[in-house]
Amino acid sequence: MNLEDSPDLTPASVLAGRTILQIIPDLDAGGAERTTIDIAAALAAAGARALVACRGGRLVSELQAKGGLWIEFPAASKNPAAMALNVRRLAAVIRAEGVDIAHARSRAPAWVALGATRLTGTPFVTTWHGSYSGGGVKDFYNSVMARGDAVIANSHFTAGEIGAKHPFARERLRVIQRGTDMRLFAPAAVERARVRRLRDLWGVSPDQQIVLLAARLTGWKGQRVLIEAARLLAAQGVTGVRYILAGDAQGRGAYSAELERLIAAAGLEGVARLTGHCDDMPAAMLAAAVVTVPSTEPEAFGRVAVEAQAMGVPVVVSDLGAVPETVLAPPQVNEQARTGWHVPPNDAPALAHAIGLALGLGASGREALAERARAHVENRFSLPRMCEATLDVYAALIGSRHGNLPPGGAG
Repeated sequence: MNLEDSPDLTPASVLAGRTILQIIPDLDAGGAERTTIDIAAALAAAGARALVACRGGRLVSELQAKGGLWIEFPAASKNPAAMALNVRRLAAVIRAEGVDIAHARSRAPAWVALGATRLTGTPFVTTWHGSYSGGGVKDFYNSVMARGDAVIANSHFTAGEIGAKHPFARERLRVIQRGTDMRLFAPAAVERARVRRLRDLWGVSPDQQIVLLAARLTGWKGQRVLIEAARLLAAQGVTGVRYILAGDAQGRGAYSAELERLIAAAGLEGVARLTGHCDDMPAAMLAAAVVTVPSTEPEAFGRVAVEAQAMGVPVVVSDLGAVPETVLAPPQVNEQARTGWHVPPNDAPALAHAIGLALGLGASGREALAERARAHVENRFSLPRMCEATLDVYAALIGSRHGNLPPGGAG
């Protein structure tokens, strides 16, 4: 079924009464987890049943509040014997719940879902949320994410990697970039008390500017590079700035300790700070004078850069992976269209220079950049745009399987 050839049908009308199952290891903080919640909410709004099978997590209550249904399932297991058992378990769930489509968002659950959908004859969708390292057996393990009846890539960079490594998936590949809720990430939506709370929590005084790196504490997210850039800026006489490294250590105590040592060695104690997980990212963005994404390995999308632009904050990102797709900068655009800066990865002097330029924007320059950035991400990376495109994938699969059925019709 082609919806364009059936003007009386819409994705919502096709999906009403249908049951869509998403499977993911956990529902904790992260881009894949947030997307799972957003799609579940869109499905519920369309009249579909939105099931999520996972081990649990801090976002389960939000899923349920937005109309999704949680099925406790050991989806995080990578043990081959446990995964084989999970295939049968998931097939039983699919049959019992009348699942019309299963959508996997991570590799181990995808192998389970692939086996279960083959047993039940259920359409299978995958989304690549990350850039997977490969070689040998690992390439085969990764290939499950290219085996869906529809394969969604969250950026053009990711799509290029999929097409190069798994050419058999090209005809089933669709780029659907991550969507941001522009109602939440809007300056007018954030009470100033929320910003003050974070600044107080981080020990930042009202007269100090914040350079923010919001990412889990892992080496490739670039915390080391930002610390070195901060040292260089301090050596150049840049004062009145606090460098906030906000992110969950996720058990990486040794890396946290290394960063603290680097901060001390650079003479930045009290200037650069590890502040742990932040539960109010809109306020964190609004508190920042500059947001950085100094990744040293390719990002599969670049959610933080989009959220920062939505809040009108200048962004400096590594010219690597998918993040540059989200930020407009010369030479891709002229200076008057700039929404941020691209810098070479792992280049602390270049990062320091761009941060300095962003901090030095005058009021009118900052205001103009903020307006451009907001308009840019509203046009390309909105939540409704992502949800509509994803529901269209689901509806097309159901239509191709059942033909032009009435809404909620059984196949």
